[in-house]
Amino acid sequence: MLTLNTPVEKINKIGKVTAGKLKKLDIKIAQDLIEHYPFRYDDYSQICKISELRDGERASVQGTIQFIQNKRSPRKRMMITEGLISDGSDQLRVVWFNQPFIGRNLHTGDKVSLAGLAQVELYGMQMTSPEYEKIYGFGATHTQGLVPVYHTTANLTNKQLRFLIKSVISVASKIQDWLQDDIKKKYNLLDLGQAYYNIHFPKDQKNLDESRKRLGFDELFFVQLNAQVQKSEVGSQRSEKIRFFEKKTKDFVNSLPFTLTKAQKKAGWEILQDIQRDKPMARLLEGDVGSGKTVTAALAMLNAALNKKQSALLVPTEILANQHFETLCQLFKGTEVKIGLFTRTQRKINKKANNISSPLLSRGGGQGVVLLTNQTTPVPSLSKEGNEIKKAITLSKKEILELIKKGEVDIIIGTHAMIQENVEFKNLALAIIDEQHRFGVEQRKALRNKSGDRKTIPHLLSMTATPIPRSLALVVYGDLDLSIINEMPKGRQKIDTFLVPEQKRQDAYNFIKKQVADGRQVFVICPLISPSDKLGIKSVEEEYKKLDEHTFPDLKIAYLHGRMSAKEKDEIMQKFLANQIKVLVSTSVVEVGVDVPNATIMMIEGAERFGLAQLHQFRGRVGRSTHKSYCLLFTENLNANSRKRLQTLTKTNDGFKLAEADLKMRGPGEVFGTAQKGFPEFKIANLCDHELIKQTKEAAQEVVAGGIEKYPKILEKVKKGYEWLVG
Repeated sequence: MLTLNTPVEKINKIGKVTAGKLKKLDIKIAQDLIEHYPFRYDDYSQICKISELRDGERASVQGTIQFIQNKRSPRKRMMITEGLISDGSDQLRVVWFNQPFIGRNLHTGDKVSLAGLAQVELYGMQMTSPEYEKIYGFGATHTQGLVPVYHTTANLTNKQLRFLIKSVISVASKIQDWLQDDIKKKYNLLDLGQAYYNIHFPKDQKNLDESRKRLGFDELFFVQLNAQVQKSEVGSQRSEKIRFFEKKTKDFVNSLPFTLTKAQKKAGWEILQDIQRDKPMARLLEGDVGSGKTVTAALAMLNAALNKKQSALLVPTEILANQHFETLCQLFKGTEVKIGLFTRTQRKINKKANNISSPLLSRGGGQGVVLLTNQTTPVPSLSKEGNEIKKAITLSKKEILELIKKGEVDIIIGTHAMIQENVEFKNLALAIIDEQHRFGVEQRKALRNKSGDRKTIPHLLSMTATPIPRSLALVVYGDLDLSIINEMPKGRQKIDTFLVPEQKRQDAYNFIKKQVADGRQVFVICPLISPSDKLGIKSVEEEYKKLDEHTFPDLKIAYLHGRMSAKEKDEIMQKFLANQIKVLVSTSVVEVGVDVPNATIMMIEGAERFGLAQLHQFRGRVGRSTHKSYCLLFTENLNANSRKRLQTLTKTNDGFKLAEADLKMRGPGEVFGTAQKGFPEFKIANLCDHELIKQTKEAAQEVVAGGIEKYPKILEKVKKGYEWLVG
């Protein structure tokens, strides 16, 4: 008896060979076949008369076989099956190659249905290798209506998959419909069994849309449910109120060498309002490259310090940690705010030693930044303000940990080391995570658990320089409120972007030489570190060698990648900032955190291998001064889809529009430029369907608010496959 758990090899007419092919598609039991959804449909909903066929159009026809035979081609030694079909209006020639079984299965007089591309050939209208099936008096599966097309594997055809799925689809009704009737009624959703049937064998477009809505709702609902459970857990906890110091905040804003944009002021006020409550803030701050997220977050950090509380800023790389440290040192240079840096190799603090009561620093003295590190020599600064480091003393990890524990540092900037190592805070009230998507839920929790007070947790502000479409943010970060900085500071120049064909490469090199002769600098981005990583893709090592030895032999060139030590990367960046290096060849390590005002050209090899949002991040590394800047996109494999996608980048500098385009063309993973651990994978759900996303979030909120235990079917489903939602 067929059940959902019947192994595929035991399903009628599936042998061991076919079962092996199915397992390559991760299809092991009958239910896997049912959940192997089509990725598109061929529309053969209108049966056409042969006399009405048009050259170059796909169509479905019915007729009677008047003639069919197999014959061997004298030239290529292949078997050709030829047939002649008539429907009373005209005749159609049909040809198949190397499929002699068709000539044995079909016979003169058989009624058949055909679907394929009609083309005018020497002997009139013809279909080459069309889908076919005999007509037995009931509906056709492969050649009429909306015909499903599946992902397949070698020697497994779509026709076979349709046949196999049709043979097991009857047990789809045995899959428990876990969604309560009131939810289905409210959102006008099909029963689950019907949705499974319709997704494979829809009667019409309306039928298909209804099934997609139900199955897409299911996928989105559980992600939203996860987010709402997390939000509920956080909401039941308490945070310390951070009182707003209005006058001192205004004085700080007025002291800045630039004017905040309206978007920055709005986002900053949303954050300041949140942290004044004892309910934990959980907010995502989105902003394009260079939009000013750091100074917006600094408003909250300032008020935390004025409340004698600590802030922690968690960042993904040491380079970015250094950048943030020096940026905040400059922003707060007229205040008494004490800023520290804690990474695997570096420990710094910004105030003169006699400002800090710890005896550990009493021997430091001086006005400069105190460097707390395992190294015996100061680590080079990442900005031109590096000459502010006048004195540095070496302290152990134990000593810097004690300073943080005693609350003698107001703002601590750190990498993963800050949560992996035994860092204790005295009164951490504000936790900020930069590049949110690079940290998992557990890492966010680990940072929040370091408040120093077990009765409260810190307010959480997540930031990302990757513009995320609102629809995607609502799904992936459904537990966070959203603030968006969609306005660039005044004076920021547009970066001209060009898709450079291979025949224009030398012209591009000549342009680069001219820019360098004028005093400018260049980034070159490659997808890989070494040529051994993958054949045919530009790598940092080979590109560096080519540019250094052949293309720009008179220029100082260096390279940078993630396998280098923090000290090596820092030294290279210091030389690049000092204009001692003219061309820097790098992997995506420069995607975030590198600010080189003198760099005016971003040259990207293998551009088709990056998502639009990630390419936009690279582009944001230039254009950070008054100099006109350019982005040059190179590719060696430019198909029509890649060209269309990359041309989008040349037409707009709006990161949110580009992210939306990436979402539509390539999927959610490409918005971030890389596959994310724990990132939801959707087979059906469309992340551009704002209405369905809104509905699933609303439904999840209702379930969590009402108590998930009141929805026994949902709870059972959760316990079976979504353990992360309970316990």
